[in-house]
Amino acid sequence: MAKKLVVVATVSVLAAAGLLFAEANHKYVGIKKCSMCHKSESKGNQYGQWLSTKHAKAYETLATPAAQETGQKAGVTGNPQEAPQCLKCHITGYGQDASLFEAGFAKVDGVQCESCHGAGSDYMPIAVMKDKAKAIEAGLIMPAKEGCVKCHNSESPNFQGFDFDSYFKKIAHPRPKA
Repeated sequence: MAKKLVVVATVSVLAAAGLLFAEANHKYVGIKKCSMCHKSESKGNQYGQWLSTKHAKAYETLATPAAQETGQKAGVTGNPQEAPQCLKCHITGYGQDASLFEAGFAKVDGVQCESCHGAGSDYMPIAVMKDKAKAIEAGLIMPAKEGCVKCHNSESPNFQGFDFDSYFKKIAHPRPKA
């Protein structure tokens, strides 16, 4: 019993200090801030690559007649651009507290950088981004299949399977070797 109390007390202290759930403090900055450093050809033009993908138009797609029809078949009532069951995968940070979104963030930008890489307020400074370990410590996520399948799964009414390796190649945006 005493051991349980020590564990509970330790977890409580760490949580109160912000050490256990530190990722909850990272804020979403939005694609416009990411693009400031990630749109030059010399650095790999990750922003341009994102623009060429369906992720960039994920929210916009919800306004189409096809999305309305798909939504109705899936039991969505009303506008898919307002439906929680659609927004959870068609916008970045859906369901997060409003205080975690900086002024430049816009949900209309769809599935943006921070959907895959994590909220960027703490890793976006150039001094942090130049050091991959520091960036990861500050909240940068290196995308993996586990993150993708949160949306690319059988809950989606358009799901037709998901081959991570082939789909990841379609959205890849590596930095050129120096």
